[in-house]
Amino acid sequence: MFRGPTTCRFRLALLNSCAVLFAIVPPVAYARDELPPDSTPLDPQSPTESLPDLGVEWPDMDQPDNTEPMEAEDQDAAGVSADEGPPVENPVPAPPVDYAAEHDYKVVLRGLDGVEDDQFRNRFNELSVLREGDGDKANVAQIKRRAKEDVALLQRLLRAKGYYDARVVSEILPAQDGGRLQVVLDTVPGPQYLLDEVSLPGMENAHENQDRLQKAFSVKTGDPVDADQIIAAQIGLTVALSENGYPFAKVDEPVVRIDHEVRQGDLSVTVDPMGYRRFGRISIAGDDIFSARHIQRIARFRPGDPYNASDVTDLRRALISTGLISSVSLTPKDAGDGQTVDLAVAVEPAPPRTVAGELGYGTGEGYRVEASWQHRNFFPPEGAMTFRGVAGTQEQSLSAIYRRNNYKRRDQVLHAQVSASNINRAAYDAKTLQISGSIERQTNIIFQKAWTWSAGAELLTSDERDSVGVSATSRRRTFFIAALPLNLNYDGSDDLLNPVRGFRLGMRVSPELSFQSGTFGYGRVQIDGSVYQPMGERVVLAARVRAGTIVGAHRDQIAPSRRYYAGGGGSVRGYGYQDIGPRDANDDPIGGRSLAEFSLEARIRFGDFGIVPFVDAGNISTDYLPNIKDFQIGAGLGVRYYSSFGPIRIDVGTPINPQPGDPRVAVYVSLGQAF
Repeated sequence: MFRGPTTCRFRLALLNSCAVLFAIVPPVAYARDELPPDSTPLDPQSPTESLPDLGVEWPDMDQPDNTEPMEAEDQDAAGVSADEGPPVENPVPAPPVDYAAEHDYKVVLRGLDGVEDDQFRNRFNELSVLREGDGDKANVAQIKRRAKEDVALLQRLLRAKGYYDARVVSEILPAQDGGRLQVVLDTVPGPQYLLDEVSLPGMENAHENQDRLQKAFSVKTGDPVDADQIIAAQIGLTVALSENGYPFAKVDEPVVRIDHEVRQGDLSVTVDPMGYRRFGRISIAGDDIFSARHIQRIARFRPGDPYNASDVTDLRRALISTGLISSVSLTPKDAGDGQTVDLAVAVEPAPPRTVAGELGYGTGEGYRVEASWQHRNFFPPEGAMTFRGVAGTQEQSLSAIYRRNNYKRRDQVLHAQVSASNINRAAYDAKTLQISGSIERQTNIIFQKAWTWSAGAELLTSDERDSVGVSATSRRRTFFIAALPLNLNYDGSDDLLNPVRGFRLGMRVSPELSFQSGTFGYGRVQIDGSVYQPMGERVVLAARVRAGTIVGAHRDQIAPSRRYYAGGGGSVRGYGYQDIGPRDANDDPIGGRSLAEFSLEARIRFGDFGIVPFVDAGNISTDYLPNIKDFQIGAGLGVRYYSSFGPIRIDVGTPINPQPGDPRVAVYVSLGQAF
């Protein structure tokens, strides 16, 4: 709004008028004691009269000088517009601004259509002095100082986006109807400068993967001179070099030369690849926790593979996830042959022992206290030993568990366990001694795998009580069982703990031999499937089905602890644990040879919280084929808190068609979604 020139033109008009006056009236000489005819003596203290026909009042010298440059609002009041056009008529004159009083104000940005995006807006809001003081009262002088700083800020932000000719002016508009003052920042962005030339000096020395590296620098000729895009391209090139065999590459800061006459710029980014390298050997100072051989087993790269920074980052995360170290540094070292790079590993150990306890209550399972002691590196490397005990109203057990992570290869687990337990459920009572072992290919948050599997063996002896006959006569039998459980799973979902889209399939097959009342064999088969479908940004529909069967033996021959049961938090919510299915004369569940379940829920999320209405259904049959009729149905509502390590769920369910003795309400608390 050209305040200075406008004000200077106004003062110049006054001085020119005075000069014209003295040019027209010639000087006349009088004697010292003579007065012109018809004159009266002059009083030097009398006020100066206006000059006739000039149209400009003489200045009152007793008043302060008010000839400072006018702000936009003063120009409007004086009838002078910013673009020197005719004054804009305002049919409703705004109330005058009280310069001494303190005012509330709001900030208005104008003229940024097509320029302002979320990033631009967020930066202005974070750096703006006006925004910082928004909500606090200030006088007009303070507001003007803040506006002046924000004008400079907007000009810097616009130059960063390639608008080097942008003009920004501020204006304070009076409040209307007792509202807040408006501080308007009016912008004329002007043309956006474009890149006429983009050069990467030194890139010709990166002979391997040169085309891929060139494409990694995303800014091209004809693109805007946008600082954010240029910096992003620089970072992308740096990452691409480290991902494609150049661990020591250097990428200089971008240099842009602007030609204001043609409104274009030339961009230059100097690159020094520093030589192509492949992975060499891994070295570690001390092997109390890991040996270099074990670290190489965990790594996803092998000696001779092209250097890749992502593989190094993945190895760092995998080492931290073992729980045996608190920090780790992986430093590339030039092997000295000009072809390979060694990896120097330095670790800080973490406390290897953990003592844990748990106290809880579950509907249908009663009270439960669990304590454990674990040494995570009892048999190096990564051979953990855990001793665990449980005391509860329905379960008492002791177990010793050996687990070796990353056995022979990454994410492969060797597992062995010896346990003694006494379990007293409504369905059965079992005193069991068990020895088991397995090898498992597992998935985890660091690397969610599509295919996982496990294969194992179990030997157990169990003294179990159940009921027989229409009178539900109690009996005890001793079972000797050998089993070879096998699992195969496919995970096509997008998240391990909180899937939003995709599907999962799993199958468990366990051929078993029983040595009770003669030797006979049977097979247990179970199939699980789930699917996830987003319905907008906040809602996910999730569905699950499960079917199981036992073939080769009658239900009465099978140990009660090896039969199928349904009901509970991981099955049909709203019912007690194992309460669904056929019952004896005492109204206790007796289990069955086949299982059918399905679940449907809508996961509605609001920020870190969510609600989940759900419907579950299931049935147990004494035949080997699942019964698709007479389902027990449960429904309810869940609450989710989405923490950094996964959703925490609380589900409250009620049975729709309960059997005698079923609870009216059941509550379940767990980590992760129900399926």
